[in-house]
Amino acid sequence: MTRTTIIKIDHLGRGESYASQAAGIIRSGGLVIIPTETVYGIAANMLDKKAIERLIRIKGRPQGKHFSLHIHKKETVDELAKDIPVAAYKLMDRFWPGPLTLVFRSKDQGTIGMRMPDSEIAFKIIADSGVPVVCPSANISGRPAPVNFQDAIKGLSGLVDLAIDAGNTRIGVESSVVDVTQEPLRILREGAIQKKDIEETANKKTVLFICTGNSCRSVMAEALLKKMLSERNRSDVEVLSAGTMMNAGLPATEQTKEVLKRENIDVSGHISRQVSREIINRSDIILVMEKTHEGRVLEMAPEARNRLFLLKEFAKINEDGLDIEDPIGKSMEFYSNIFNTIKQALERIIDII
Repeated sequence: MTRTTIIKIDHLGRGESYASQAAGIIRSGGLVIIPTETVYGIAANMLDKKAIERLIRIKGRPQGKHFSLHIHKKETVDELAKDIPVAAYKLMDRFWPGPLTLVFRSKDQGTIGMRMPDSEIAFKIIADSGVPVVCPSANISGRPAPVNFQDAIKGLSGLVDLAIDAGNTRIGVESSVVDVTQEPLRILREGAIQKKDIEETANKKTVLFICTGNSCRSVMAEALLKKMLSERNRSDVEVLSAGTMMNAGLPATEQTKEVLKRENIDVSGHISRQVSREIINRSDIILVMEKTHEGRVLEMAPEARNRLFLLKEFAKINEDGLDIEDPIGKSMEFYSNIFNTIKQALERIIDII
């Protein structure tokens, strides 16, 4: 049997150098009991065959049943998974870090489960290890998952190399598990996150408007569509906007504020943001103002092609081309014309979504 070292810390691990010690053991093929916000788990290096075999023996787990990864950055999903649906990105955006395990199609073969724990202790150990970390619950398969250290170490003392004692876990309920390899997604285990919250998040449509600076055209489109949805008592659509330029944190232009004020819409609190791969990935419909914006989106996320449209495609009048011209530096009349074009398009789009 192995001599198990126990480190006792508070729930934040203040004043302890536990992370580097635990990470080093995991990296070198050892097993470590760590707390997450849900239950205690046994962390191991996924790439170390002997460590995984040892973990399977300790857990009494059937051969062929894979362990889920615990990760510290969302980019890991894109590195290891393929055919990732929009719904998965929505769930990651809302519930990660947190008690949600998602099952993806693996780039290698089969499927792979991943979770980003909302525990500073677990998060730091996983990040410091520098290797992919699996972390099944610290119990023999078929027995209750431990929510305190006493239950976690019971029966495992001498079977693992290190155990982190942080008292009781914060949530005390196992993560919910959702299979996103099929449509509609399938909830494999309803845990800390309720089924209704998972389905509501996954099924809510997201519409993203993109212009250059996110200070005029996309602001008009976002604000007007929100108003139109509100007038129809629809809460099943999320509306966002962003810009392709680097400068974020700017307000809407004064002309944009004035045009929207005539529609009883106040955008005085608008703050521009730069478009990102993350926001593109979780959007069901992406509507851009110009072909150049379309190109930028495809550079960032080629897989978004089938969700990407020029907004003016939906307007009644587009004989003069499909770009909605940038009104910056133009007259109020020009701003009003741009707004009317956007309004025409949205009157068709709202019936589609």
